Amino acid sequence: MFFKFAHCAQTEQERLTDVRRTNLETMKSLFRGLLYCFSVLVCEVQGTYRFYGYEPQRYAARPVARPHLHSNLQPLHNTLNPGVHGNKYRFYGYHYYHQPPRISPPVIYPQPTTPPPPEQPVSTQSGITASAGTGTLCKSRPLDLVFIIDSSRSVRPGEFEKVKIFLSDMVDTLDIGQDATRVAVVNYASTVKIEFLLKTYLAKVELKQALSRIEPLSAGTMTGLAIKTAMEEAFTEESGARTRDKNISKVAIIVTDGRPQDKVEEVSAVARAAGIEIYAVGVDRADMQSLRLMASIPLDEHVFYVETYGVIEKLTSKFRETLCGLDPCALGHDCDHICVNMNSSYYCRCREGYLLNGDKKTCARKSPGSLPSLNVEGQVFGCMGSG
Repeated sequence: MFFKFAHCAQTEQERLTDVRRTNLETMKSLFRGLLYCFSVLVCEVQGTYRFYGYEPQRYAARPVARPHLHSNLQPLHNTLNPGVHGNKYRFYGYHYYHQPPRISPPVIYPQPTTPPPPEQPVSTQSGITASAGTGTLCKSRPLDLVFIIDSSRSVRPGEFEKVKIFLSDMVDTLDIGQDATRVAVVNYASTVKIEFLLKTYLAKVELKQALSRIEPLSAGTMTGLAIKTAMEEAFTEESGARTRDKNISKVAIIVTDGRPQDKVEEVSAVARAAGIEIYAVGVDRADMQSLRLMASIPLDEHVFYVETYGVIEKLTSKFRETLCGLDPCALGHDCDHICVNMNSSYYCRCREGYLLNGDKKTCARKSPGSLPSLNVEGQVFGCMGSG
C-alpha cells in the first residue's frame, strides 16, 4: 500500500515538471516573437527618421512652402543654430514648425443695406385699396368666374386634393362678394355636376369650405359637355351672372389631365362668342391640341401646362397677374364724394344726406323738404373720367 502511494506521488511530480517545462518553452517562444517584432519595428522607424540629429546640408536645397506676406511685412529669419538644436528635432518637418505666422486675408463683412420702405396703401373714395408703388395700380377686378375641373379616373384622390388646394389659393387672391367676384364650380367626368352656382356663396370663408367638400366623380372625360353645361347653366342671370350692361367679365378656367372624349372645338367657339373668356390648364398627360382648341386667344396667355398636380399651385401667382385689373378710381376721378368701380369704368355717388347734381359728379346737401333722389348712380365714366 505504501509503495503504491509513493509511485502515485512520483508520477504526479513528473507530470507537474513536464507542465512547467512546457510553459517555460512557450514563454520563451513568445518572448522571441516579441523581440523579433520589435527589431523589425526599429528597422522601419530607423529608415523613416534619423536618430543622429538634424543635417542642414541634406535639406538645404529642400523647397519650403512660404506664405504670401504683405509687402510692408518682413519675414522672420530662423535664428536657431542647427548644430545646437539639431538633436532636439528629429523629424524632417523641422522647417515647417518654425515658419513665420501666416497672415490671414482680411475679412470683408457685408455692409447692411437699408430695405426699401414698404408700399403704403392708398384708399380711394370707393373703399378700394390700391398700391402706391411705381408699378401699375392692380386689383382683383370683379369677375363671374367658373372653374371647370376634371375629376375622371385618371385623377388620383391625392391629385384631386391638390386641385382643390389650387382653387382655394385662387379664391384667396380674389375679392369675393356681391359686387366683386362671384365663383361657381363645374365638376365633370363622364357626367357633369354643378357643385355650386355664382350666387350660392358670396363670402370667402363659406366659398372655401364648399371647395373642400367637393368629391371626384371618376370615369370618363366629357370636357365638351362640361363647357356646354357651364355656358348654358352657370353663366346665366338665374345662376347669379351679372347682366351685360354691368360690364363684368365672364371667365372660365378649365383644369384637365387627359384627352377629351367628346368634341370641344365647336362648343368652345360658341362659348367664346358668347363673351366667355376661357383659360385651359393642362396637367401631365393632357392633350395640348385640345387645350388650344378650347382656350381664348392669344393662346400664349390662355393655355398653361404643368407636369404634375404637385406644382399646379405655382399657377396661382400667374393667374393673379392675368386676372389683375386696373382700378379706374385709383387712377383718378372727378367724383365729389364716392367713386364706385365698374371694372374698366366708374360712376359717382354721394354720401348720406347729399344729392347728386346734374353733372353726375358733384354733390349738394339735401334740403329738408326735397324729394329723395331716384338717380342714386351717376353717369358711367371711362378710366380717366371721360364720359
